[in-house]
Amino acid sequence: MYTIIDIETTGNGIKGNKITEISIFKYDGNQIVDEFTSLVNPQCPIPYFITGLTGIDDQMVQNAPVFHEIANTVQSITEGCIFVAHSVNFDYGVIKEEFRQIGIDFNRKKLCTVRLSRKLIPGLRSYSLGKLCSAIQIPLVDRHRARGDAHATVLLFEQLLEQPDADSIFKKFLNARSQEATLPPHLPKSVFDRIPQKPGIYYFMNHKEEIIYVGKAINLKKRVLGHFYDKSRKEIQMCSETTNIDFKLAGSELVALLMESAEIKRLFPPYNRAQKRMGKQYAIFAYEDRNGITHLAYNTIKGVPNPLKILHNQTECRAYLEQVCKAFSLCPRYCHLQQTASACSHHEINTCEGICSGQEEIDAYNQKVEEAITHMKMLSSEIRVIQEKGRNENEHAVILIADGIYKGFGFVDTETQLSNLEDVEAFITPQKHTLETESILTQYFLKQNKSKMLV
Repeated sequence: MYTIIDIETTGNGIKGNKITEISIFKYDGNQIVDEFTSLVNPQCPIPYFITGLTGIDDQMVQNAPVFHEIANTVQSITEGCIFVAHSVNFDYGVIKEEFRQIGIDFNRKKLCTVRLSRKLIPGLRSYSLGKLCSAIQIPLVDRHRARGDAHATVLLFEQLLEQPDADSIFKKFLNARSQEATLPPHLPKSVFDRIPQKPGIYYFMNHKEEIIYVGKAINLKKRVLGHFYDKSRKEIQMCSETTNIDFKLAGSELVALLMESAEIKRLFPPYNRAQKRMGKQYAIFAYEDRNGITHLAYNTIKGVPNPLKILHNQTECRAYLEQVCKAFSLCPRYCHLQQTASACSHHEINTCEGICSGQEEIDAYNQKVEEAITHMKMLSSEIRVIQEKGRNENEHAVILIADGIYKGFGFVDTETQLSNLEDVEAFITPQKHTLETESILTQYFLKQNKSKMLV
């Protein structure tokens, strides 16, 4: 038994999206046996662009039931049935969230008529409901109204059931391990299946093969799947546009981070935001107070004559100083993470050895600060070559830093001996030194064991 469903909504992402109309057809595989259609009061304004699309406005839903008043009906008619919709994850996600907000856990098996159509009726230029119905001559009345779209989906579903191999395809899609119901509607499962569980970067592409997002992961398959479970508005929109995924192996998280940063700067994908920003805004610096204690602090870049470390904003400065404070057992008070005249009492950092309460010698404390400063300047010292895992057991990765500048990375066969800088440079793919790469490498030096540095 199936329930074929369509909803109209306020259009604010899954968690902020409220239903304005719902239509459910109960279908036994041969005919419609029950129907429920209703406007729904979303208890919030309907945006003008949504009214322009659906024709549903605030006045129409003013006296309509709110969702909790129809919840029992929705639950009853769908009980024991497979939840079917065109781009099922959207409709299912919104309805599940509506139930969650009234304290009910809603779970049904799912089938997506977009994915089924791509499999059983291949070769069409578009699988949107309107164009699909036009291509296979299904009448579609009251487009963008719940009942009209739901009834057209019923007619589509009937045709899908009649296609050759429908039985085996339906069984495959209903197999909980197949992940067919989880994948974006326009992404072939074969594309997802070939993604390995290894470190690397991945590219989400739209129907024009344009790259719309670049990400990195220690486990590519797990991270990509995580996007499909994310119910934020951005993720839903991005996944709905995704028709292909490509990837490149990195061998390690460090190389993946560097690869991701370079590709975002090169491609500027529309769904990547964080690393598009340019410019240096804040800096960390050191100074000595009247008692001879060396402080670490931060300010706008214009107010710092000799910056130790440059970051995007105050939040990043504080986060970086917290790491330094923990790594070198510094005092939160003298790292300007806590404004207090007494001994420090930071909620998270408890590594202070007593400089703020007179229990630690000033010279000993300043020596730790100097060690921290040395690490902050790590990229501006001598030539460094970092060795990391390769993409397979027969190679390793090398990252080159020279004269404080990140030069690039490369992959070297494990049998190849690198005895000097020229040998390393022969395998390096040149890359740009940016604020992001500087931050990535500095974080690496703080966290990693020094034994990984060859030079």
